[in-house]
Amino acid sequence: METQLPDDFKCPISLEIMSDPVILPSGHTFDRASIQRWLDAGHRTCPITKLPLPEHPCLIPNHALRSLIYNYTLVAPSKSQPCPQPQTLVSALTSPSSPLETKLKLLTQLARLTKHDSALRRKLTEWGAAPAVLKCVESDDSNLQEKSLSLLLNLSLDDDNKVGLVAEGAINRVVKVLRLGSPDCRAIAATIITSLAVVEVSKATIGAYPDVIQALVWLLISGQGREKKEAATALYALCSFSDNRRRAIDCGAVPILVGLLNSGLERAIEVLGLLVKCKEGIDEMMKKALFRSYQPRSFGDLYGVNGGRE
Repeated sequence: METQLPDDFKCPISLEIMSDPVILPSGHTFDRASIQRWLDAGHRTCPITKLPLPEHPCLIPNHALRSLIYNYTLVAPSKSQPCPQPQTLVSALTSPSSPLETKLKLLTQLARLTKHDSALRRKLTEWGAAPAVLKCVESDDSNLQEKSLSLLLNLSLDDDNKVGLVAEGAINRVVKVLRLGSPDCRAIAATIITSLAVVEVSKATIGAYPDVIQALVWLLISGQGREKKEAATALYALCSFSDNRRRAIDCGAVPILVGLLNSGLERAIEVLGLLVKCKEGIDEMMKKALFRSYQPRSFGDLYGVNGGRE
């Protein structure tokens, strides 16, 4: 690749893009092959903090990061022709007079430019790109919505942007896409939730938003392969915060996840592993009869007219 991927995607040991990121007990993430070589060499300290590790440290798969890396590298970077300065593109995007075709081209250019440039992503937020992008996310045009979601995902990759995007109202827009968007848009929207939830303080904030967890749980039922995978990954990221586990359980996540265990969706068992850390999750797991009969046919069947669980 000619352009550089975000540094957060690189293993601190090998300095290469991680293919199988895992978390040490110290809380730091490494590529499995690299950290395993470190441990096999007899080291029992974290390579970053130098703090001692258990004799047989557990390597926890970092599914959220792995999903981000996968989605980020779906399209290989290509050589591009010279284009206007990004600040000029942002100005044109925010202009009310810009036609649809112009906005599509602008979003495509900005998404390409920001895909591998963290400094530019930060600059774009300083130049006021976020409100304009979020407005495009609300568009009824599926192409414009998909392009704007791709750019929003890029902007969300930097920790400095995550809290700001939540404050700008990104969550409400993304939830609407999760419920009403096209399949591709819904998958990207779920990935954005995962990206924003990487920051610990945001897990509680995002989970407390009305309908976020409900929409992700419903996507497990109504979505196709990629949508289900991204929804489960987003739930995994959110449910590392204890209050969100109860919210997911209240939304009927347990029987739905159990029903997905035989579908090949690996994330399902990982999310269940978090949900059974609270009593409510264990109680739901014990209701085996419910697992076999629980087949909601619509979002309303699952949550009722007022958004509450029936």
